[in-house]
Amino acid sequence: MEKVGVLALQGSFAEHLAVLRIIPGIEPIEVKTIAQLEAVDRLIIPGGESTAIGKLLRKTGMMPILQKRIEEGLAVWGTCAGLILLAKNIVGEEPYLDAIDITVKRNAYGSQLDSFSCEQIIPAISAKPIHLVFIRAPWIESVGPKVEVLAERDGRIIAAKQGRLLATSFHPELTQDTSVYEYFLKL
Repeated sequence: MEKVGVLALQGSFAEHLAVLRIIPGIEPIEVKTIAQLEAVDRLIIPGGESTAIGKLLRKTGMMPILQKRIEEGLAVWGTCAGLILLAKNIVGEEPYLDAIDITVKRNAYGSQLDSFSCEQIIPAISAKPIHLVFIRAPWIESVGPKVEVLAERDGRIIAAKQGRLLATSFHPELTQDTSVYEYFLKL
């Protein structure tokens, strides 16, 4: 069984774990310690507050361990705040993990009141429409040469991949669709 960790310091980690539990062949792991981080085969960084998650990664000592594991090829998927944490560039801020060659704008779609959902086909992930939930979501303003854009919405990049790193500005954990999880598990 592949051990898929979900960073469980803050944010929507319980929702990701719930979805992982319905996928066969996966052992979902709640990651709160360095030992748990070192034991996983893949990692999901959930949506939440990127500033809070970044501070907790530093406080727990997990930041340098996670950076090293990413450099060694750990497959990591960041959703919403997780996307911000993975970005090499954040508009107006210092980066956290400095992992994916993207520039991200935090809360790009607006406040909590501007949150929305829609359906969209993401060809690399699914031939059928996927339900996408955006909550105070970021978008990707630009990508480096090694980054593959997977999806755009209204001219804004909402999903991208670089090697074994996946970034989505939406929240698949808030739907019953496992398409993005299945895509991540193949990286």
